Amino acid sequence: QLQASGGGLVQAGGSLRLSCAASGGTFTSYSLGWFRQAPGKEREFVAAIKLSGSSPYYVDSVKGRFTISRDNAKNTVHLQMNSLKPEDTAVYYCAAGRPITSTIRAHASYYYWGQGTQVTVSS
Repeated sequence: QLQASGGGLVQAGGSLRLSCAASGGTFTSYSLGWFRQAPGKEREFVAAIKLSGSSPYYVDSVKGRFTISRDNAKNTVHLQMNSLKPEDTAVYYCAAGRPITSTIRAHASYYYWGQGTQVTVSS
């Protein structure tokens, strides 16, 4: 089970740090990802990190602003979001799966999902 936290209301240019903790099992052998869904839009890939933690993946719109990291000892994954923009407003979901590299951005590649945390960026 995954539990996401850290969302909230922030002004444009501000920062938030999302966290996702796994319980009831270990996700150290899984790739971990963050997705988001804005009202009326499809769920969108944001970032993902493989077991090794090297070479994370990002959607172009967040590159240079967001950083994904994982702590395998604590069974957690984080998403540091800086320079937030109003268009980042969405419900953010963490997920765990075992995608191959070519499908790491596809939500269908992930088996376990957190409940979502709301991020609202005001202009």
